[in-house]
Amino acid sequence: MADLPDVPTLLDTAVAALGGRRRDGQSAMAAAVADAVDRREHLVVQAGTGTGKSLAYLVPAIRRAMEKDTSVVVSTATIALQNQLIDRDLPRLAGALKPLLRREPTFAVLKGRRNYLCRNRLHTAADDSDEAELFDPRQLSSLGKQVARLHEWAEETATGDRDELVPGVTDLAWRQVSVSANECMGARICPFGQECFAEFAREEAKGVDVVVTNHAMLSIDMTQGNHILPEHDTIMIDEAHELVDRATSVATGTLAERTVTIAAKRAGRLIEPMVAERLTEAGEGLALMFADAPEGRIDHLDEGLAGAVAVVRDAAAACVTAIGPSPGEQEAEAASERRLALAALTEVHDTAVRVLESFEPALRDRTDVVWLTKAPGRRPALSVAPLAVGGLLREKLFGDRTVVLTSATLTLGGSFSSLARQWGLGREVGQERAEAERAAATGGGDAEDGPHRAAGEPRWRALDVGSPFDHARSGILYVAAHLPPPGRDGLSPAYLDEITELIEAADGRALGLFSSMRAAQQAADELRERLDHPLLCQGEDSTGQLVRRFSEDENACLFGTLSLWQGVDVPGPSLSLVIVDRIPFPRPDDPLASARQRSVAAHGGNGFLSVAATHAALLLAQGTGRLLRSTEDRGVIAVLDPRLATARYGGFLRASLPPYWGTTDPQVARSALRRLSGRAAPAA
Repeated sequence: MADLPDVPTLLDTAVAALGGRRRDGQSAMAAAVADAVDRREHLVVQAGTGTGKSLAYLVPAIRRAMEKDTSVVVSTATIALQNQLIDRDLPRLAGALKPLLRREPTFAVLKGRRNYLCRNRLHTAADDSDEAELFDPRQLSSLGKQVARLHEWAEETATGDRDELVPGVTDLAWRQVSVSANECMGARICPFGQECFAEFAREEAKGVDVVVTNHAMLSIDMTQGNHILPEHDTIMIDEAHELVDRATSVATGTLAERTVTIAAKRAGRLIEPMVAERLTEAGEGLALMFADAPEGRIDHLDEGLAGAVAVVRDAAAACVTAIGPSPGEQEAEAASERRLALAALTEVHDTAVRVLESFEPALRDRTDVVWLTKAPGRRPALSVAPLAVGGLLREKLFGDRTVVLTSATLTLGGSFSSLARQWGLGREVGQERAEAERAAATGGGDAEDGPHRAAGEPRWRALDVGSPFDHARSGILYVAAHLPPPGRDGLSPAYLDEITELIEAADGRALGLFSSMRAAQQAADELRERLDHPLLCQGEDSTGQLVRRFSEDENACLFGTLSLWQGVDVPGPSLSLVIVDRIPFPRPDDPLASARQRSVAAHGGNGFLSVAATHAALLLAQGTGRLLRSTEDRGVIAVLDPRLATARYGGFLRASLPPYWGTTDPQVARSALRRLSGRAAPAA
């Protein structure tokens, strides 16, 4: 489309139509995104809360799509942001820009096939007892009721999208009526192919200007080569700080007795019973080995466990061989059973192969980590995950597309380099030039002969557009340096006293972010005896309902763990105090984090700073970011862990946070909270 208005004009029109006001950070980001897309360079943008970053990348995205008659992909980490874009931001933006663009911009949401109800699976679920037989009668009764409800919903829904089912159902129930991409027989031969919700979604996404998806789907599209997403040359990745974890999750394989048994049962309908029974027996043998093996990371695979995994591998391969190549035309039911069986068998076989092959290189040179999980109330499982996904992202994500990565928290220790390394990006373009100039200045050659970009290394630039918030005037970072370091046996009395005094000064209005559910529950149980304020604790209701109740009651407190660190948006007087019980380092026995830390150290790096401190800095920035959600918000962030003030790595962690006004004086923090709550300070 010729003569399109430029990005500043489109952005100003959109902001005015949506009742907003011009923000310098938003304008700077939109200009940088447009420039990066034109140059075909990757861009990393930190945009603080309140910047309006969604509009800052959506406007250039829409212009690019219309100019080149192509689609632009927007990927998010959370369902909340995905829904916000589809249900609110994009409809309003499309309407605002239509008069300038001669047609209204189009958009669609696209998720993995497992997110959509499968009509064929729905009609065979009653006959499929693969998983049902593994659960007790009470679970089966609930499962039957949920599946019956799904049958009713199937007659009403226009999309088949699981996220539109309210209230939801368990994962077990949903698996009875959905299939993965590997399990799908294909619309061409499926008896319900012309009524397939997943195919409807894919068709709707073809040719639209903006396709909204999620990081998991993006990772699947990259790694499995299914090309689910429509043709595109530009991707906007919001909540980019989550990209590595989501890509790692997609690349993680799991081997358990249940998965082996399900594969054997599916194969048993198609092949000689004795061949399938060998796989069942192999799964039982694996479970016996799990019972005797210690939980945690496995650096050296003993003969017994290695033998059990190898037997599973070989038995699964024998089942695949017995099923044989496709016989050509089949009845739909037979084709579906064959596809389901092969998908389950392939997953079991490939995971077993990957587990065994991961131990072949020397410990220092391994690229995968294996661990055994024995969670209470759940059956043991063996997992294998990549130590890093940077190589995958460099090749599959940054190779032939322009990528814009943005979030409110991307600089750790004051630098973009930590996350850039995890994404597989090399030196920033500006760093390369600076290195060349330093080399010339010191006699190491002229600028043209300085360090050059390695072949295939992505070109990228970084930008921090700041925040509309005046952090130093709006927020106090109080570190309780007088407290003892946190222990392993729950919250000490000194910590509980500190929390009590802070909440009393704030008159409630507190969000407590704890490092474990045990600590959150301990604090809730003990403080309910001391305080008159309503005290909500994660797990007592759905997280969404708890957050709603917290935001509606100005004197309430909400305690919880990880999902609250990143999932709470409560502007206004209901939140003036954020309490963090300890620096959120990964657990020392976390198999993946500990293996990554050891790998960095083995190659000459600082494993603690590169992995543990980086993980903590990211979470700390996300958690403390719950305080200021609008320019009118004021409050105190209270970090009870004294190591933030006293440890050598404390400076790195503080540099990862916005520039709050800092103090270690408890009286200063309490006085500020009393002023905010309108309560007079006690007489001296």
